[in-house]
Order: sequence, then structure tokens, then C-alpha cells
Amino acid sequence: MGDWKTTDGLPRRRRHRALSPLREHLRDTFWFAPTAALVLVFVVWAAATAADDAILTALRDAGDEDAVSDLLGIAEDAKTVVTTISAAMMTFIGVVFSISLVAVQMAAGQFSPRVVRIFVRSRITKATFAVFLATFVQSLLVLTSYDSQRDPALVASIPLVQSVLTLILVGLSVVLFVMYVNSTLRLMRVAHVVDLITREALRVVAGMPRDSSGEEALGTSTGPGPDLGSETARFAHHGRAGVLRDVDIARLVRMARQNGVVLRLVPRIGDFVVPGNPVFAVHGGPATKGLRALSFQVSVGAERTFHQDLGFGLRQLSDIALRALSPAVNDPTTAVQAVDRIVQFLSSVAQHPLGALLHRDRRGIVRLVQPVPGWTDLVDLAFTEIRGCAVSSPQVTRRLLAGLEDLLGAVSEDRRAPLVRHRTLLTQAVERTVPEAADRAFALHPDRQGIG
Repeated sequence: MGDWKTTDGLPRRRRHRALSPLREHLRDTFWFAPTAALVLVFVVWAAATAADDAILTALRDAGDEDAVSDLLGIAEDAKTVVTTISAAMMTFIGVVFSISLVAVQMAAGQFSPRVVRIFVRSRITKATFAVFLATFVQSLLVLTSYDSQRDPALVASIPLVQSVLTLILVGLSVVLFVMYVNSTLRLMRVAHVVDLITREALRVVAGMPRDSSGEEALGTSTGPGPDLGSETARFAHHGRAGVLRDVDIARLVRMARQNGVVLRLVPRIGDFVVPGNPVFAVHGGPATKGLRALSFQVSVGAERTFHQDLGFGLRQLSDIALRALSPAVNDPTTAVQAVDRIVQFLSSVAQHPLGALLHRDRRGIVRLVQPVPGWTDLVDLAFTEIRGCAVSSPQVTRRLLAGLEDLLGAVSEDRRAPLVRHRTLLTQAVERTVPEAADRAFALHPDRQGIG
């Protein structure tokens, strides 16, 4: 189900993970990691309490009251540290994450509001927040375990192991805090942000099936495509309105195989759907009761995600370049950095079939057709808006021309037309806008560094 190719040159199957959508949705939330950490800290605290009770029972059974007295003294010394931790940790959490929110707002204003999701998905941010909360809760739980009795023969609890675990969590919190500050500072740098966006976009490209018939499946290019059969039914969206974030490919392929049909996703990932919009078309067989659960295999949300959205990375890179070219920011160097990554992405996707992705079952039979942007769509998304705003910035026009030249040399003949069109339109816009011949010649000279 997915990309497949054998040693005979046939496609090699690439399995889609059944829990992939769930994993991606949890990564887009901020509550899961802290909640899991809080549950884990209660489990660890219960285990540490049992260990402390076992140690105390063993020493009493051995009649070693001196050792009990020594442990009681150590625990009392640790109590001071634990008390200080419990009082300071929540304040520390508030200060650190207040600064983080300011950093996120600055990044959203400087780059694009869509880059906020990078902060939300940051593993180090979630780990830091989770460990901070776990340390705070652990310190409170340890304080409840202290016994007011000071007599070694009568004391009911000596939270020694619990106190040691609290100190370990404090040490881990300090280490994560340093890593978190470093990560946050990196996320405020445009080079790191565009690099992260590009890497996530390239992961989407790497997960695409490399089926040579993909473009023909929806009639996006000439040539014979796979016979999907006649359309026998359509299933509409009945959930809330929102952006189509992803579909459960593994389950859809399995459902289509069990019912002997081919499913075609009608909207593209990233499209806004409302109740009543058709989501799936059924080909090659009658609609059966087994397909009534199709509506549960799509995820609709408030914003797009990278999971299966081929154009979302380009959308973000284009937004960063447009924000940099706006009169309020006027930062053409940042726009050039975004164009660098746009060219990198288009170069990587240039050899892939586009228009539609064909997902197959274990026998190699097409079971799901998923529409994706075509080559012309991606090129237009990448260059149209930037080209319109870059005319007054020779650094950006030179970089755009160099990028278009590089892409023209990397793509096949049938994919050169949109690149030539954008190069021609950019040249005409500069010739209309720039009055001096010398300035026009300078602005229209390709340069990979813009103005190196």
C-alpha cells in the first residue's frame, strides 16, 4: 500500500502505518506529552513509595535502628531541597513559557503565522514542559510522604528514594532548560525555520508512491492510465467544516480491497470541505455496507498539516518570502533564503509523478487514488506571488532567474512550460518597472546569491 518496486523493475511496495494519522495529530497538540508525563510521574512515585516502604521494613526486621535514624536524617535534609523545588518550579515554568510565547509572537510576525506550528511540534519544547510539570508534581507528592514522627521506632515513612528521584528530575530539568533555550533561539532564526519547513516538506515527497501512471489517473496528462471502472457511488462529508488534513490511507486501501472496489478521494488534502461536499467516489463495484465507515477515515481540522499535504511547505516558504518583501519588513535577503528552499523542493519533486497518487494493496492492485497538486500547480504556488512582489528588488529577481534556470536544466521537456512562462513574465515585469537600461540588465542577470 504505497510506493513499491521489485528487483524486476516493478514498483516496490511501501507500507503505510496504520497509526500514522494519530501520531501526526498528537504531534500537532501540546497536551499529550505533559499529560503522559503526569500519569508517568504518579506511577513512578507509587513505585518509589513501595521501595521506601520495603527499605524501612527490611531495616526494622533486621533490628538496625541506627540505619533507620541515619536515613531519617538524610530524608530530613532532602526535605528542605524538595520544599524549595516545589515552591520555585511553578514560578519558573510560568516565567520560561511567558518568554516563549513572546518569542512565538515575534516569529509569527516576522515570518508567517503558520510557523507557529513548528513551535507546537517541537519535541524539546514538549519534553521540557513535561519534565518541568513532572518535577513540580513529584515534589508535591514527596512532601505528602514525609512523616511528622521523628522517632526511628515509630516513623511510618522515610521518602528517601522519592527524594532522590526528585533531585534527578531537577537535574534533568536544568539540562532540558539549556537545550530548550538553545532550540528556541534557533527557531527565531530564519535560516533554521526555512530549513525545518523544507525538511518536513521533503518528507512528504519521500512518502509519495513513485507510480508512473499517477498523472494520468485523473486525466492530468496524456496517455493511458489505470482503469478505475465506472463510478458507482459517492460519499459526502458529514462532519464539521474545515480543512481536509489527511486520510487514513492504510485503512482505506484495506476497505477497498475487502469490498473489491477502487476509492477516489475527491478533494485534495488542504482543501476546505463543508458538510455535503463529496469526499470519496467509488469505482468498479457497487457501494456496499462495508463502505459506510468511509467518513471516519478522514480528518478535518482548522489548519493544514504537513502529514500528506504536498503543497503546504511551498505555501509557508512563499509566505515567508512575501512577508520579507513587504514594505513593512523590506528584507530581500530573507526572501532569497526562502527562494533557495523553494528551488530545492521543486528540484526534489521534479522527477515524481504528480496530479494523483495511486495506492495499491499487497497484490499491486490500485485501491485508492489520491489527488495531489500537479507540476504546474506547484510552480505557480512557488513563484506567482513572489514574482509579483520582487520586481523592485534586484536581489530577489536575480535569484528567481537563477532558480528558474536551474530548474529548467533539471526537469523533463514536458515540465518546462510553466518555468519558461514565469521567467518571461518576470523579465517583462522588470522591463516595465525599471526605467534605466543598466538597472534592468543588472536585475535580470541570474545570480544564485541574489547579489553575491
